[in-house]
Amino acid sequence: MRAVRLALLLAGVAALPLAAQYPVDTSGSGRLIAEALERSELMPNLQYLSDVIGPRLSGSPAMRRANDWFAERFRSYGATASLEAYRFGVTWERGAASARLVAPFSRWVNVWSWAWTEGTGGKTLTGPIVRLTITDAASLEAQRDRIKGAWLILSDPAQVWNPDGPPMTAADSAAQRTEQERRTAEMRRANADTSAAARAARQQFGIDRPYLLKRAGALGLITDGAKEHALVTMSGSPNRVSPLPNLVVSHEDFLMFTRQIAAGQVPRLEARVENKVGKTPVEQWNTVGEIRGSEWPGQVVILGAHLDSWDLSQGLTDNGGSSTVVLEAARVMMATGLRPRRTIRFVLFSGEEQGLLGSRAYAAAHAATADSVQAVLVLDNGTGMITGQALQGRNELEQLWKDLLAPVAHLGAGSVRQGMKGGTDHLAFTPYGIPGFNFDQERRGYNHTHHSQTDSFDKAVPGDLRQAAAVMAVTAYELANLPVLLPRGTRVEVTPPSVAKPSPGLAR
Repeated sequence: MRAVRLALLLAGVAALPLAAQYPVDTSGSGRLIAEALERSELMPNLQYLSDVIGPRLSGSPAMRRANDWFAERFRSYGATASLEAYRFGVTWERGAASARLVAPFSRWVNVWSWAWTEGTGGKTLTGPIVRLTITDAASLEAQRDRIKGAWLILSDPAQVWNPDGPPMTAADSAAQRTEQERRTAEMRRANADTSAAARAARQQFGIDRPYLLKRAGALGLITDGAKEHALVTMSGSPNRVSPLPNLVVSHEDFLMFTRQIAAGQVPRLEARVENKVGKTPVEQWNTVGEIRGSEWPGQVVILGAHLDSWDLSQGLTDNGGSSTVVLEAARVMMATGLRPRRTIRFVLFSGEEQGLLGSRAYAAAHAATADSVQAVLVLDNGTGMITGQALQGRNELEQLWKDLLAPVAHLGAGSVRQGMKGGTDHLAFTPYGIPGFNFDQERRGYNHTHHSQTDSFDKAVPGDLRQAAAVMAVTAYELANLPVLLPRGTRVEVTPPSVAKPSPGLAR
């Protein structure tokens, strides 16, 4: 009888005008908001995550401690919880790194290793800094003499504007656009051949390049930190392990090196790096909490955030704050006694920073039930309050999102815009036709802290995080109680993540 009632309801809803097809039940919103804003447990949880567990690099013991701790917290609030494993790749452990400029003057240089790169083998390596353009095997061969015994710069400096300097003028903006257009044109020329074979060859050369450079005698690479005021951006992946040391330096030092080279100087650097790269692939885990639906338990709303972080600081704004918001949304629902009609699942992904590895593995493992997922709502843009939602190409849902956000609009979360957001875990679900969204947020300095050594607990904005928990709880609960499942998006063929392997013989 329940199936018959649902079929009749769907038939009736289909006849309604588009704007009226999704009647939103807001009756529980007031209780959820009050619990989230007035009785929050978010900040003590976030402080424990930040100050006791600390940074959570995927593959590290701290990441597993975080998985287990969040599972225990979900259970303590009355939800169920489990860990779901997936094959990750090799581990990587950051070691000590030091560097000193020895010419044209002497000064210590702050350096950090790009993740999933080798160290210097217990040696201090000294050599000139050389700037080269190497796009294919021929250009590498032509510059082999300059490669041997050198630290290599292979990219242009990032375009970084001093946020505390004079405001950018129209001329400054035009100059940046011109430079970006030049770089884009160079890339297009390099990639002029768009055949499948040419694309595959370029991709393989990108994988092979560090191995070829090491074989040619390069000491290592130097990478622009790409932020202002000596902050740096960290990245790397077990899918692209490099045998060459790769030193991330401040944007200011990177600019100095390029100026010295352009002026005919020969800067020389000595550096020592001690990293540990695992030998065999390991498992990682996503932490999954759940509140079972009262009427349609097989249908699911997913609230998500990635729990992993980089290891230069504490991983607060990227993305410990958001993970704790998801946990708090679960607590809020359980504390109010409200029970959703559909199941609400809280998924904290690992491996996001290495290429959405955890969410892609989760989506693939649950592909058979993709049509039962109402929507995926992800939070991953810092510690700022939620301002609204980007429609992610699902513009037909604009009125629905206005209705979903209406109860929290007075909290500043009422904006709905036609826009696409990339770079985080909702993207793992959209190829399966699942409606996936990443909330818009206030920046609160996120561009500075993102992937940097200042991503620390003191950057948390408690009031904003409480607001975000209220918004996530309200919208998830409303979607769980919506009388119909949202229409599916376009499905595309999904290619599983794979380890990028060098050509035969290079890895020896």
